[in-house]
Amino acid sequence: MPNPSPHIRTDPIDSTVLTPVAPAGADRRLVAVPPLTASLHQAAHADREPIEVIIADGHALVRAGLCALLDAEDDITVIAHAGDAEQAVTLSRRLRPDVLLVDTALPPNGAVEASQRIAQDPNLARVNVVMVTASDSDDTVFGALRAGVRGFLVRDSEAVDLSVAVRAVARGDGMLSPCVARRLIDEFASLPDANRPRPEQLDELTPREVEVVALVAAGLSNREIAERLVVTPATAKTHVSRALRKLDARDRAQLVGLAYECGLVVPRPAGTSADGARLLAAA
Repeated sequence: MPNPSPHIRTDPIDSTVLTPVAPAGADRRLVAVPPLTASLHQAAHADREPIEVIIADGHALVRAGLCALLDAEDDITVIAHAGDAEQAVTLSRRLRPDVLLVDTALPPNGAVEASQRIAQDPNLARVNVVMVTASDSDDTVFGALRAGVRGFLVRDSEAVDLSVAVRAVARGDGMLSPCVARRLIDEFASLPDANRPRPEQLDELTPREVEVVALVAAGLSNREIAERLVVTPATAKTHVSRALRKLDARDRAQLVGLAYECGLVVPRPAGTSADGARLLAAA
């Protein structure tokens, strides 16, 4: 039986040693599977491309754990590991993954620098960064968002949140852990109204687009926005896309930040609504 196209994973100890691995969802014991069974298994997954992920973390055990969680998903495959920022950037340029999952303390200078290098490289426009961190401090959160990070997870998130975040950023959305979303809301809500800049681009939005931006900032998905405005989901998605383009926002996470920064949304008191604590992702 011909071998499937190999994916590449770096050895966790020596990143220059590459070994082929089976794609996510494939049986790791194909040599013991009868040819007919293996063929049927491959055919069942041939109609969709898996989301390709590179894991970058300074600790081999952490990389192995994250890899195990993601490789358990049929639609996600880990194609490489990186132990430092230079390896992460080099592998991203070489393999062009859908998602780079990176630890905030990635040596030598942290994940923010690596994220900035990826965001500034036009050849890596399709690489979306998800940062995993033990800290949700203001410096960490806002530094990551300014660096172009599209997903932000704290380490005490549920295991399922990891695959949810990977899928969300792979399709172009932003994803924030609930506590990070709350810190973002609280930061902008604490600014005096007079200090909240109103960008000139905001005047380019139609009244309906302004309304849609406010609903996105409240945590509503495209489907929920459509229900609220009594329009089709496709129309809601179009409004969101136009607002992103007009405001030069890279994703929904930046759109949320801009909405609070400009005072389009006033957060409700804690405990009165779950919207501000929801994960920000399209339906």
